[in-house]
Amino acid sequence: MKKTLRQDEKNGGESVKRNRELKEVIGQFIRTDGTQETAIPGLRFIRTSKISEPVYSVYEPSLCIVAQGSKVVMLAKESFQYDPASYLTASVHLPIMVQVVEASPEIPYLSLQLQLDMNQVLDILQSSDQSWSSKSESRRGLVISRMGDSLLDAVLRLVLLLDTPQDIPVLSTGLNREIIYRLLQDGQNETLKHFALIGSQAQRIAKVIKRLNFTFDQPIRVEELAEEVRMSASSFYSYFKEVTGMSPIQYQKQLRLQEARRLLFIGELNAAEASFHVGYESPSHFSREYTRKFGLPPMQDLQRLRETL
Repeated sequence: MKKTLRQDEKNGGESVKRNRELKEVIGQFIRTDGTQETAIPGLRFIRTSKISEPVYSVYEPSLCIVAQGSKVVMLAKESFQYDPASYLTASVHLPIMVQVVEASPEIPYLSLQLQLDMNQVLDILQSSDQSWSSKSESRRGLVISRMGDSLLDAVLRLVLLLDTPQDIPVLSTGLNREIIYRLLQDGQNETLKHFALIGSQAQRIAKVIKRLNFTFDQPIRVEELAEEVRMSASSFYSYFKEVTGMSPIQYQKQLRLQEARRLLFIGELNAAEASFHVGYESPSHFSREYTRKFGLPPMQDLQRLRETL
């Protein structure tokens, strides 16, 4: 028992050390609040020195790790909170609301996001000696899991490549593959493999989600989407809602409203123009749904958003 306790203390100490190193690297790289792309493809750092207002975005397939602080992610009506003891995996594109809930000027929120290539996930699954079943039911496309030492170690080694930029083209691909392998090994995180396996229910839903992200401004019919992926309309509807927490129509609406808000914020279009651009036929209908989503009519929300930022 004493040996086991000593080993646990040693492992715990190593985790604390790795997390401290991760905080230091992120803190050195991004010194002001915001999001910063890095020289490592698909890797970005995020920093904020105060509790944030709710921010609406679309998560792409990615691994998200908090090095310091805490964040809440809302998917439909479901809430996910994670911190340095856990990590988030998004296996498909999902419209979400995020809010940093633990941060201060003295101890800023620090995190990273690493894009995941689902083709690479599938390649690693096929290369592994382990057997993976494609018959599992669809699951939520967003998962919070407990951080493991092996995963944290691999992520830290990838991030430390920023200290030796000449090594990035040679070593980053292998470390990316190791990170994906560690994610697939995690028994808490079965979802990622289901979305990669060709023919699985989750993978077929992911195919439709990918299409909706490119064609959200066009009318959709659930029966046609179901037929595309060779599912009955009722089964497709059920599995889609299991993955995203919302119906296909609700999912499309979230994409439309978030894109309209982005267009308004960057000043390219007025409210009526934005409504038509994202697929609404009636500006008044758009305004009602926008107000229901963001709490204020478009122009008032835009003014509040600019003042907040």
